[in-house]
Amino acid sequence: MTETNIHPMALVEPGAQLGKNVTVEAYAVVKSTVILDDNVVIKSHAYIEGNTTIGEGTVVFPFASIGTKTQNLKYHGEKTFVKIGQNCEIREFVTINSSSGENTVVSVGDHCLIMAYCHIAHNCEVGNHVVMSNNATLAGHVIIEDHAIIGGLTPLHQYVRVGTYAMIGGLSRVGCDIPPYTIGAGIPFKYGGLNLIGLKRHGFPLKTRQELSKAFKIMFRSHLRPEDALKRIEIEVEQIPEVRNWVKFCRESKRGIMGVQGITKGSSEKSASVEKIEERECATVN
Repeated sequence: MTETNIHPMALVEPGAQLGKNVTVEAYAVVKSTVILDDNVVIKSHAYIEGNTTIGEGTVVFPFASIGTKTQNLKYHGEKTFVKIGQNCEIREFVTINSSSGENTVVSVGDHCLIMAYCHIAHNCEVGNHVVMSNNATLAGHVIIEDHAIIGGLTPLHQYVRVGTYAMIGGLSRVGCDIPPYTIGAGIPFKYGGLNLIGLKRHGFPLKTRQELSKAFKIMFRSHLRPEDALKRIEIEVEQIPEVRNWVKFCRESKRGIMGVQGITKGSSEKSASVEKIEERECATVN
């Protein structure tokens, strides 16, 4: 295997940094500020620009676009970055824009599968082992924690967070935060319970699943206000690391928790219909 395998009809600009065994196929474009680590494959017609780093072993499929200018209208030419981790698959027609704000980063972790036509916008943080199914789209400043799965044709509102090991079904509309370890889908969004199959596959013991089930029932089945539910979880549920992570995630929520009845933060100028929808779909912890 040669140091690099650059097709003569590929365009790799001078200044681009390529590691060992990098492959760039015909008609792909790699601009001068791009860094490709060892064993990266850029397939035909992919386009990589900006201050973009792609980690070892990652494969970028045809017509994907990475590192292009953010679609955020607040962007005014600041220096921004995109960082893709190791051993990811970036499938056909995926768009990963650069960030907005001086020295900010759009990041995708290791071992992620970003399926066809997905979009990752400015200032997003995608963790490790994340799966985004076809046409899942992230607005700006979205955070997806490790091992989360986003179903196809599902948009996530800006600033939304999705907790670790959470699974969101396809054709959902996610306007608020999704707690870790849960599974749900739909418009309006409804929870099916814990992501038990995912937790079992990843080796979570029975005791952990039992305690998380208690926390879930208190949070989503007791009809308590969010802050009261969290206090009850802290008293009645054993504070194993996963339960503490659940409570911390909910307390830190700024968008509110999907599917929790309660009082939302927001402007008093909102229409009554908007307030009713927000109260039904999500609530913040005051």
